[in-house]
Amino acid sequence: MNCETCHLNELELEPTEIKDVLRCILHTIFFHRTLTLVRPKDVDCDLFEITYVQCGLAELEKEVDEKINQFVAWAEKHPNRKSQVCLSFFDEKNKHPGWFSNKTERIYWEQWFINLHVTSPKGQGKSRGSKGPTNSKGQALEEASSSSRRDALGLLIQEVLFQIINYANEKKDHIPPISDRIFNHEILIPR
Repeated sequence: MNCETCHLNELELEPTEIKDVLRCILHTIFFHRTLTLVRPKDVDCDLFEITYVQCGLAELEKEVDEKINQFVAWAEKHPNRKSQVCLSFFDEKNKHPGWFSNKTERIYWEQWFINLHVTSPKGQGKSRGSKGPTNSKGQALEEASSSSRRDALGLLIQEVLFQIINYANEKKDHIPPISDRIFNHEILIPR
């Protein structure tokens, strides 16, 4: 069985945007690859004008949040770095069935690569305790620039969501027979 891969378009984001962006992307992938009965739940992003669907499975939501928190911790230690989060789906098969061995092997059938470039916010290096006069025009320009940057990022996130939906709808032949549970999966983050 071949392992299909999907490399999502790279997103450049600031540390404060990581959680919102990864939740949106990971839950969208899970929703489109979960073939069991779920209770869909609409979720609005906190920072973007985007609504996505979660499967409504508490343990999956907990797992996703734990992995995102691990990635945030990694990004704090490695600022201004490009990285990938990989969501893999797999089957488990007994490797060599026998009386005394119970080894299983993972057969990966799909991998999603979420490409991120986490950058420092533009104003982070400036001293906030400066006693010089404040330039309200400069501050307003900086806020407008930040707002337009976030709007542009929101559009890029929507493109990634469409990329996920298109891929999930086009690539189905490699998916194993329907199971009565969510597919085996793992979320890998940089170490």
